[in-house]
Amino acid sequence: MYHYDEYDRALVTERVAQFRDQVARRLSGELSEEEFLPLRLQNGLYLQRHAYMLRVAIPYGTLSADQLRSLASIARDFDRGYGHFTTRQNIQYNWIELEQVPDILERLAQVDMHAIQTSGNCVRNISTDAFAGVAADEVLDPRPLAEILRQWSTVNPEFLYLPRKFKIALCSASADRAAVMMHDIGLYLYRDANGEMLFDVMVGGGLGRTPILSQPIRRALPWRHLLSYVEAILRVYNRHGRRDNKYKARIKILVKALGIEAFASEVAAEWQHIKDGPAELTEAEFSRVAANFLPPAYLPQPATDLGYGTALAQDAQFTQWVQRNTHAHKVPGYVSVTLSTKPGGDTPPGDVTAEQMEQVADLAERFGFGEIRVAHEQNLVLPDIAKADLYRFWQAACEAGLATANIGLLTDVIACPGGDYCSLANAKSIPVAQAIQQRFADQTLLQDLGEISLNISGCMNACGHHHIGNIGILGVDKNGSEWYQFTIGGAQGKQSTLGKVIGPAFSAAEVPDVIAHLADVYREQRIESERFVDTVARVGLEPFKARVYQREEVRA
Repeated sequence: MYHYDEYDRALVTERVAQFRDQVARRLSGELSEEEFLPLRLQNGLYLQRHAYMLRVAIPYGTLSADQLRSLASIARDFDRGYGHFTTRQNIQYNWIELEQVPDILERLAQVDMHAIQTSGNCVRNISTDAFAGVAADEVLDPRPLAEILRQWSTVNPEFLYLPRKFKIALCSASADRAAVMMHDIGLYLYRDANGEMLFDVMVGGGLGRTPILSQPIRRALPWRHLLSYVEAILRVYNRHGRRDNKYKARIKILVKALGIEAFASEVAAEWQHIKDGPAELTEAEFSRVAANFLPPAYLPQPATDLGYGTALAQDAQFTQWVQRNTHAHKVPGYVSVTLSTKPGGDTPPGDVTAEQMEQVADLAERFGFGEIRVAHEQNLVLPDIAKADLYRFWQAACEAGLATANIGLLTDVIACPGGDYCSLANAKSIPVAQAIQQRFADQTLLQDLGEISLNISGCMNACGHHHIGNIGILGVDKNGSEWYQFTIGGAQGKQSTLGKVIGPAFSAAEVPDVIAHLADVYREQRIESERFVDTVARVGLEPFKARVYQREEVRA
């Protein structure tokens, strides 16, 4: 993983000192809240319903064991003993006192972390596949280029005051696990027949109140032009994006208004002025950054591990966990392991206690190479576990309460913090997610239903990405009451789709029953091992609507 150099550390240390002075002036009354607002947002600090929330950057979702332990210490010393991992591979603390923030940032800086550009109208955290660098289906490791983008975009003065927030994601695997098509810029990295690294560039994606999937703007972009082409897109957006209405300020609105061809033409014209300038990447620069992402010292593993095979044969629970929570690795004899942050109805999705963070850090060092990843689904990934150690790993994870075998299943819920914390939310997300987890706690039923993504957002800002869930739930306000609108048929990946609304909203108490009805229709309508989302695509919405709203209609 990437290690800070002297320039990174100098920048972060100076920003901590600057913000310490800004906080002191706010507390003394020298700065008003209006004056302080842009300063705190530049450092990831939000004022929410009950307290300040601090969002900490985890670039492309990669953490060392020491960094995770530091995040645990912050949760214990400055919050209420837990942190919340987000869909964009960051962590949030929801109970922060303003006067303590500089001390938190200083502690982060000690382990090469910060909260810079995790909020505000700027380029946010660069995200990618949680299995980057190790996935068996990966063409090449996108993390060096993600890191180059991070360095280029951090405190880049031209793009610190964009019309609206700006998000970039990369993917270089056959399966898109980074939700590339819902980002402002999405980058698919691959090699051509000659081995040259190329990008297919997508632009104009985003969810929120106007969900739009990105469109291709440039095919086969040579990797050396990555920064200049991204810069050209940002320049066009910065120049023409709306600043009079924040609801129409995202690049997706500009692309839609102009049309992709006209927008691409503007970008091409801008790019001609800068494509051969200092932003052109060199082999030397790529090699400098890529040296931080060399593979660890993998040990040769036996072609057939009898101990691993025996454990699979003798322990059904272990077998079930392996099937759901491990991912194919490019190195023979190794797997990547996903630790679910959704063990049941008592734990809000994405929340991890300080003790659990420390346990994960210990597991990463004991069984892996001391590295942890944060997944888009708010889970934690240990990328390099030998199959020979997997049974002992699973036993240790069970003891720590980190071995729930539900990855990709209905209870692997993505949810924003919702109305319990967020001042923008129309409705609570966490109690609804917990009620669903309690209703579908039976593992036999979950396994029978198979792969179903369920995403919950507490408002139209769509931080829970409900639009691309196979089942999406949106909290809405009706005359001061909380209600929940359902969409079905959404999906992320290279075949992303936006879910469609099935009808009027439901009360919180009705939500588990609605999902049960949807599940029943799916089980009746599916063909053999067909997934929920494929059944919806084949039979349409009507059979599901008829059951949910108890209409006596002929089902498809």
